[in-house]
Amino acid sequence: MKFFKKNQVIIYTIALMLVVAGYLNYTTKQENPSVETSMQVEAKDDTQLADIGDARLVSSNDVTSENENTSDNMLNNTNTVNNTSNTTNANDVINTNTAEQTQETNAITADDEYFVKSKLERDTMYSQMIETYEKVLNSANSLETQKQSATQEITKINETKNSIMICENLIQTKGFTNNIVFVNGESISVIIGVKELKTEEIAQIQNIISREMNAEIDNIHIATK
Repeated sequence: MKFFKKNQVIIYTIALMLVVAGYLNYTTKQENPSVETSMQVEAKDDTQLADIGDARLVSSNDVTSENENTSDNMLNNTNTVNNTSNTTNANDVINTNTAEQTQETNAITADDEYFVKSKLERDTMYSQMIETYEKVLNSANSLETQKQSATQEITKINETKNSIMICENLIQTKGFTNNIVFVNGESISVIIGVKELKTEEIAQIQNIISREMNAEIDNIHIATK
């Protein structure tokens, strides 16, 4: 009986150990999935954090790119405005200069036209006078005295024309491109295309007229236009 009891105790002990071992094994298996699950969660969390970080980086780059594009656009717009402004200013300057040049050209043209027209009318008058005297010379009805007088007048007109041409050319050499000389008997009028004349300039013109046309200073009248 004692031996049997001892065997039972041993069997119970072994059985208890097996039960405990099985329990511990079961418990360990139950705990390991929990640990793996936790690691998996942490891994998932790391992946999510990585994904979020990448997303923020992309967003940051996009914002930076957008800012750069916006800055570039602003710079381009600013440059366009500046270029437009510069072009406008340049055009304004060109238009202003063109307008001033046009006004000056018109003024010069008007002055030139006056002197050209006046000389043409004067020379036409002399030509008509010579033509009239030539008719007297060629007329069979003209007296000899009339022909002599006509000859003298033609010579006088030609001499006056030559003297006028010389005076006008000499006055041009003094810097007065536009000038004209009118002769009416002993009175001589000179018109110079300037706003005003200095005293020494008047004296130079008087000396030219007096010398070339054998005229008295008092009979020389100088005007400006």
